Amino acid sequence: MQDVFDIIHTTRAMRRLKPDPVPDDLVRKILEAGVAAANGGNYQRWRFLVIKDTAVKKAVQVWYKKAFDEVVGPRYANSPPPPGVSAEKYARQHHAVEHLTEHFHEAPVWIVACLDEGKNTPTRTSGASIYPAVQNMLLAARALGLGSTLTTRHLLYAKEAEAALGLPEGVHSYAILPIGWPMGKFGPVGRTKLEDVVFNERWGQPYA
Repeated sequence: MQDVFDIIHTTRAMRRLKPDPVPDDLVRKILEAGVAAANGGNYQRWRFLVIKDTAVKKAVQVWYKKAFDEVVGPRYANSPPPPGVSAEKYARQHHAVEHLTEHFHEAPVWIVACLDEGKNTPTRTSGASIYPAVQNMLLAARALGLGSTLTTRHLLYAKEAEAALGLPEGVHSYAILPIGWPMGKFGPVGRTKLEDVVFNERWGQPYA
């Protein structure tokens, strides 16, 4: 059995996925991991839409690519590498993002993570009831040897993308997880040093 800490530290974004089918029993395991997550008041307002229909995925991919062309692509081209990532790795990441953009609809399975918010207005705390489930599903996919990535880019055109997804009134998407067998290999995630982001007792005081 894989060590949970090894899974955590090697769950990198896998944006190059094979079109090969993913067995339904593995998808179910991923979903079961999702609904085991913490959520506000245990009200379990989460809803998960599993999509294999290529026509639906293509309809969403139109908006996904538009967001890349107008916002995400230029941002990658004009931004320095994030902390803990070399310029070379950042360039590879950009190419992987471009690849996912063009082949988003070819990922064999999508899990769309949503919240049934009814007439309530989403707030800063809304994500606390869905993103823990998203992370659980990413870790479960990694444990099963499947690749995925947390993407929210479709939300730049949320109204259009959610219409293409067929979401009813009051239900909003928070992420799409494209899932498939990875073309690349899992490995350590690139992150900054702990000392650069953790303070001790008071803001700005170094963490020993």
